[in-house]
Amino acid sequence: MASKLVGVLLVAQFGCKVSCDHERDSPELPAHRLEVFQQLATFRGASRSRRDAPVAGEPASCGGDSPDQDALRQNSHQNTFRDDDGSSVTLAWVGDGTGIILALTTFNLPLAWLFFGGSSRLYRSEDYGKTFTDISNVLQTHYIRKEFGINIGPEHSKKVILIAEESKPLRRSGIILRSSDSGWSFNSVRLPFRPGLPMDYHSSHSDHLLAYSTDHDLWLSQNFGGTWKKIHQSVYTYSWGPGNTIFFSTHPNGIYNVNERGMLVIKRTMDFGKTFQTLLTNVYSFGFAGRFLFASVINNQTQPRSIFVSADQGDSWNKAQLPSVSHEQFYSILAADDEMIFIHLDEPGTTGFGTIYTSDDRGLLFSKSLERHLFSDTSGTTDFTRVTSLRGVYITNVFDEDYNIRSVITFDNGGEWKSLKKPSNSQCDSTAKDPQMCNLHIHAAYSISQTLDVPLPPLTAPNAVGLILAHGSVGDAISTLIPDVYVSDDGGYTWLKALTGPHHYAILDSGGLIVAVESHPDRPIDIIKYSTDEGQCWKHYNFTNETFMFVGLVSEPGTKSMNISLWGYKQKNIYETTWLSITIDFEELLTRDCQDKDYVRWLAHSTEVGTKTDGCILGYKETFQRLAKASVCRNGRDYIISKEQNFCPCSLDDYMCDFGYYREGNSNECKEQPDLKNRVLEFCLQGKEELLKTDGYRKVPGDKCEGGFVPNRTEQMTSTRCEQILSVKDPMSKITIITIVLSVLGASVLMITGIALIFKKYVCGGRALVYRYSVLQTNTDEVCIAESLDSNRSNTERTYHDDSDVDLIE
Repeated sequence: MASKLVGVLLVAQFGCKVSCDHERDSPELPAHRLEVFQQLATFRGASRSRRDAPVAGEPASCGGDSPDQDALRQNSHQNTFRDDDGSSVTLAWVGDGTGIILALTTFNLPLAWLFFGGSSRLYRSEDYGKTFTDISNVLQTHYIRKEFGINIGPEHSKKVILIAEESKPLRRSGIILRSSDSGWSFNSVRLPFRPGLPMDYHSSHSDHLLAYSTDHDLWLSQNFGGTWKKIHQSVYTYSWGPGNTIFFSTHPNGIYNVNERGMLVIKRTMDFGKTFQTLLTNVYSFGFAGRFLFASVINNQTQPRSIFVSADQGDSWNKAQLPSVSHEQFYSILAADDEMIFIHLDEPGTTGFGTIYTSDDRGLLFSKSLERHLFSDTSGTTDFTRVTSLRGVYITNVFDEDYNIRSVITFDNGGEWKSLKKPSNSQCDSTAKDPQMCNLHIHAAYSISQTLDVPLPPLTAPNAVGLILAHGSVGDAISTLIPDVYVSDDGGYTWLKALTGPHHYAILDSGGLIVAVESHPDRPIDIIKYSTDEGQCWKHYNFTNETFMFVGLVSEPGTKSMNISLWGYKQKNIYETTWLSITIDFEELLTRDCQDKDYVRWLAHSTEVGTKTDGCILGYKETFQRLAKASVCRNGRDYIISKEQNFCPCSLDDYMCDFGYYREGNSNECKEQPDLKNRVLEFCLQGKEELLKTDGYRKVPGDKCEGGFVPNRTEQMTSTRCEQILSVKDPMSKITIITIVLSVLGASVLMITGIALIFKKYVCGGRALVYRYSVLQTNTDEVCIAESLDSNRSNTERTYHDDSDVDLIE
């Protein structure tokens, strides 16, 4: 499993790969600060028509009364990081609710590959960022690479690791600085290897660490990095499993060659490397998520690859039953938990879309869920988003036959997908060709990858029930006009236009408070907006009188905090800029603790008020205690979601289409797939053939309905043996897997500390934007894209995951 690398990363990756000319409307900034901000100003300005005056459907603004302004002004704290020339800042929260933050600034020399060098500064706060102390002396003159960031241990371990860069780049060793007291003190340890990735903590034993060397060896420490033991050499991919289990792939001949991936084996050790078991051979790559272990296997080196799934940590494997594909296609595991798997199957050719399939509870039988699902094979991005506060709710985008992108939502784990309803306070935008088909469409990872004016993807939080914040447009398809911010308070059934124009936003106090800052990378900002009624009404606070170039809005992961920090810089003169942070404590604004009278009962998924089945999703109803919108109080850190559950009778809505069946349009009826019609449905399970007899329905994994509609469905095991794993009898034959991208929370091995809140990709120069999405195309300005980090992470996450996990499973 991935280590608990917590925090938020604010990155200004300065410098461009080629020379770029721009017109400058403001005084020239220092060279190391100029290009990232000026590039965005030029690019985004070309498509921007900023709306400063209220327009039709403008969200309500409640203004700012004097008591609020005075309270916030007394609880705003500014930090100036003087004489710090760092070009990036990494923030990490140590523990939950401790208030301890570490801030690491780094500066790289432009030609580090030729002249090794860089500088680092480390700061520590014990009051949620209100004040910082410079503790750079603990670094002992070592340079800390921002790629490794700050490695924070799980939960309340107080463990911190900084990975230092060796002064001799060719040296086969490394140095770590480790702390067991939340960064108060550090001691250095020389490693017998040179780290190639951040340290990977065990999820429940913070002294247990995995490390990957630049020589492709896997190392283990059981005493928090004090001593190290080599687990195995020539390791391609690795992952913590349950308990003391470690999975990894290696070559049987002990070599490391990416061209030999189809010859790999998956090994498992359950005793920290004393003994090993080989689980699978002829492996291309693997990944672990939920309770499922996935592997990409090549039966014959001249044949395509196939997916095998294990639900018992590799003791037994079964081939995933999916439609056949050509060698040009790929699979992508979109989500996986203990109950089911969402998997994307690419269409032939460079189409930019494919089909989502969902599995049974064994991860074996897959059924079609959504066709024409957007997944750009040029940028490697998908808009598939889970609403973390409600079960079974996902939002994504589809690429229609008319070459437009539209948003859809499911409330029942992919059983049915619907359009998002048009917000009542919004008009259909000018790009709509068919106003009768006017719906809300959400911008997410794909829009960000295309450098549209979208600062953040959709944001949800497990403890903010039903609350969703997202950028979007209203029309018959998603538009490249400037997006607005929309809010749903019922898990996506209804929406409200909350803010005009793009914003950075964050959820605080378990949803009792929302804050937002306008996105203006080309000019200073001085206003923060906040709402105590889930985005219906907004107040404004002028937090500074200085020139403040805003970079990122950050808060403690978990959304329970009442503190928000704005990070940016001010220009001292044309040669010098200084990092600034301004932390605002809203706890003194919401001084009253919420009481029982402040909460109301809310039935989730309520669409048929008064009926017995109202709110029935996945077989049961859930009634929550939620904060009333009129209540101005604080939930507090001890807030726990209160809910009641009641089971429902089974209906068609509780069933997905079985293997070989699909739903057409909005129909609840499952029809037989034409290519499998009148064929005997059989599959190989544990070495024996199983015959599937079905009416076309199987219960959605995790569905708890009782009685009611019960379709006929049997799986009959025959005495006919089928060949094991590497030559399994395949009733569909020719199943091909070319690429699998595993992008599941907690599954990534390639991890970087924090969340990049600035820019996923920014372009030198600019590019004309089409009026609406018309084609999925690669960025023609590739040579001028500066390196950057992913920005599509919420302030609820303690761990940053690189979503381009092509090396995990392909």
